[in-house]
Amino acid sequence: MKEWFLGLSVMEQIYFWLGIISTVFLIVQIVLMCFSSFGGDIDIDGDGDIDVDSDSGVSIFTVKSITAFFAVGSWAGLLTCALAGDNLQWLSVIIAVISGACAMAVVVLTIRAMLKLQCNGAVETEKLVGKRATVYVSVPPERSGRGKITLNAQGKFMELDAITDCSEKLAVDETVEIVDTENECTVVRRIDKQAE
Repeated sequence: MKEWFLGLSVMEQIYFWLGIISTVFLIVQIVLMCFSSFGGDIDIDGDGDIDVDSDSGVSIFTVKSITAFFAVGSWAGLLTCALAGDNLQWLSVIIAVISGACAMAVVVLTIRAMLKLQCNGAVETEKLVGKRATVYVSVPPERSGRGKITLNAQGKFMELDAITDCSEKLAVDETVEIVDTENECTVVRRIDKQAE
């Protein structure tokens, strides 16, 4: 094994380590998804979150999709390097990017499809007050815009619009409490961790 690894080119070694690390992260995420109702996704932007949302409310750039990009792209690049040889390493980069982009698209489309499968029956929003939820799309401060939260309530998984009176943005994956509902939109607040 050691001799095989030392025989790889620098490009192949980069692909190998990227593939190992991203595959481990992908497996961890899959395991966490099995024990939660979707596992959380974080969006990425200049201050830690980029919200690139479609009409479905699912961000394109999430931990799961980026991990899939690197996992599939790295192994595809390594395989291409091994088959094409050192003279065509540029081809391996192109194939790695295309393969990674396809994997990212599959992850995003899968999450969107799963969200569409959720039950869309009537939600008794007034009964959600006091429930805890997880921020899925960051909630802008002081009611300056809407974000999204997810929770399990009334026997089903829900994704709901949310606003907040907090002076700071509620970040993705943060646990919040529903304090009110207004026009089919929940009003949430940050949970004081010291009070937990």
